Amino acid sequence: MVSMMLYLFFLIPLALMSSWWFFLLGLMIGFFYFFNVFWFMDYSVMLSYSFGGDILSMSMIFLSFWVVLLMVLASGLIYNLKSYSSEFLLLMLLLLLILVVSFSTTSLFIFYIFFESSLVLVLFLIFGWGYQPERLKAGYYLLFYTLFASLPLLASIMYIEDVCSTTMYFLINLDINLYLFVSLIAAFLVKMPMIFVHFWLLKAHVEAPISGSMILAGVMLKLGGYGLMRVMSFIYEYSLNWDYMIIGVSLYGAVLVSVLCMYQVDMKSMIAYSSVAHMALVLCGIFTINSWGMNGALVLMVGHGLCSSGLFCLANIVYEKTHSRSFLINKGMMIFMPSMSLFWFLLSANNMGSPPSLNMLGELMLFNSVVGWSTLSCIFLGLYSFLSCCYSIYMYSYVQHGAFFSGLKGVGCNSCREYLLLSLHFIPLNFVILKSEIFFLWI
Repeated sequence: MVSMMLYLFFLIPLALMSSWWFFLLGLMIGFFYFFNVFWFMDYSVMLSYSFGGDILSMSMIFLSFWVVLLMVLASGLIYNLKSYSSEFLLLMLLLLLILVVSFSTTSLFIFYIFFESSLVLVLFLIFGWGYQPERLKAGYYLLFYTLFASLPLLASIMYIEDVCSTTMYFLINLDINLYLFVSLIAAFLVKMPMIFVHFWLLKAHVEAPISGSMILAGVMLKLGGYGLMRVMSFIYEYSLNWDYMIIGVSLYGAVLVSVLCMYQVDMKSMIAYSSVAHMALVLCGIFTINSWGMNGALVLMVGHGLCSSGLFCLANIVYEKTHSRSFLINKGMMIFMPSMSLFWFLLSANNMGSPPSLNMLGELMLFNSVVGWSTLSCIFLGLYSFLSCCYSIYMYSYVQHGAFFSGLKGVGCNSCREYLLLSLHFIPLNFVILKSEIFFLWI
């Protein structure tokens, strides 16, 4: 694991020299090298200096590598306009390094430190390269929602250190009470985010640049799910007393947010709402505390990270052409972007859980898990599944069909970079299912 971190340190000169394409190539070489040397075993490997990785850790690390690589590829406007491109690349590298440390550490305290550090870099990303002045308000929402829930987590980690004399996940063994339980999970529920504490996400997505939206949807939400899975290893017995509340709220929230998706007039806002609905399902799977739920949550987190990131890229491509994210203005895109319409269709279909995407596999496993927990959940799951199809079809048909807005006089054509970007989202999302058994080894 330390070798992976050192490799990222060696990319710093490329970032400082603003060697955009060499930096991108370095990230891609690093991804494929570490992907090929990692042993996909059901225990932690590559252990060094209290860092190591099992299937869960390495799935998240490789997802982080891939999404950061695609973020650099998607931010062509920063490269073309020379909008502080060196600082942008350095920020990407530091963010990737912090995410790798967060996912690979075996200590709850180190995870907390880097879990919070990632927040600061995303804040810089929104403040520095965001679009509207409202980005300041969005940044404050992001900061205070997360920090408010994080202080109890720090206090609980200090308590665990005092009682158990360790913060290693697999060595913690203590009696859990309600206060400790809430303190340990609250920060992760806000980060996922759970319904009713999700308002920061919508503002952050709408005001963030494309790279900010991609990292938020692709990786940052997964920090919450990853943290819950780790703490669940020693609080699962107590969580059986309260899981019905969290699963009930999440099921209700998934349906409610899916209905709200149908009301949206902003493309990024709708995709952000759909992320909340997907994460609600992941939360249900984690709190059922069975192997179907845990493995399904992992698969859906990886699938959603790629699918949602790809949809944000599509929305950004349209925004760069028309300078608007409104459904009312962006109609009839099939007329002048027919080949891009194919990617809109494929990713919208994947977003509703169509085969052969990872989303479908994850949702099937989570449906099995939640129905096994309570058969009454079929009502909510059926509504969620139906509404998921509704808003995905609504988004695709509204953008691609209809009368082209006459106020758009000149719209540029698409570049090879944009097609490559979308292909690199679509290919792993739909072909990793051929080797999906690796996700089922970690539990």
